[in-house]
Amino acid sequence: MGHQTSDAAPPPFAGVELGGTKCVCTLAYGPDRIVDQCTIHTTGPDETRDAIRAVLRQWHGDHGLRGIGIASFGPVCLDPADPRYGSILATNKPGWRDTDVIGVATEFGVPVGFDTDVNAAALAEIRWGSGRGLRDFAYVTVGTGIGVGLIVHGQPTRGIGHSEIGHIRVPRLPGDHVASACRYHDDCVEGLASGSALVVRLGGRDAAGLSADDPVWDPMIAALAAMCHALVATTGPWRIAIGGGVFERQPHLHARVQAALIASLAGYIDIPTDRPFVTAPALGQLTGPLGSIALAETAWAVADAPDTARTDAPILLHQNG
Repeated sequence: MGHQTSDAAPPPFAGVELGGTKCVCTLAYGPDRIVDQCTIHTTGPDETRDAIRAVLRQWHGDHGLRGIGIASFGPVCLDPADPRYGSILATNKPGWRDTDVIGVATEFGVPVGFDTDVNAAALAEIRWGSGRGLRDFAYVTVGTGIGVGLIVHGQPTRGIGHSEIGHIRVPRLPGDHVASACRYHDDCVEGLASGSALVVRLGGRDAAGLSADDPVWDPMIAALAAMCHALVATTGPWRIAIGGGVFERQPHLHARVQAALIASLAGYIDIPTDRPFVTAPALGQLTGPLGSIALAETAWAVADAPDTARTDAPILLHQNG
């Protein structure tokens, strides 16, 4: 099938959520209309990129594409003026350092949005999920590592690089002497409270049988609350959504982190109490895949009306053609 004609319905958006173990490609108009989706195992960079291109070419031929979003594991270069823009930087994943990721999407002549996977997930939650109506919002994923997508005044933060809030250093809970799971820091949030940290803390115990009152959670909650305290005291998000495998399996952690955060703030800063401040992402397991669709949609909106684009549109446009 060829591209749709001008008087037909507009073509959908394509999104690529590139993770360290798998890549989820999504063809959609939004969360209520997903046209197609497929998963590719993340192996070597050449093999993985070729597989992604094959999917995009198929969709481009069958449906046409309005825009493409690439949400990648990092660290990545997000500075359009840097020759490395769209590439992965100093990753621990073998063979992927200096890999050009955005190049998989540049042959189709449509706008391309590019950002980290967690920033994209935060944008999806703002557009369709737990952050709707908010311009200051944080999305946290607690899995093998800890990533934070931080949206300030409607845009992902920028500077010398994207946010690495999972690696801010926080006070350990008194008496906590368990080795950090981070090879760079002895006391960063990722080293103390990620899924990898939980494995270290369990010392061989099975995580599946953990109860909500197991003492293993106490130092992890303290570290995560300290991270949330830092977020509230710096950029002041109106809500913090925490997802990822650890919190999906232990939903009691949201309320406990919020209680520890309130205690830590000690009345100096009041957080909104009309609904949970520390909450689960509303899009669930679709948060990541829909993040790449949010990037595609935003890139298309900026390209379609560059002089009147929404003020909340993140600066992530790569225009082709």
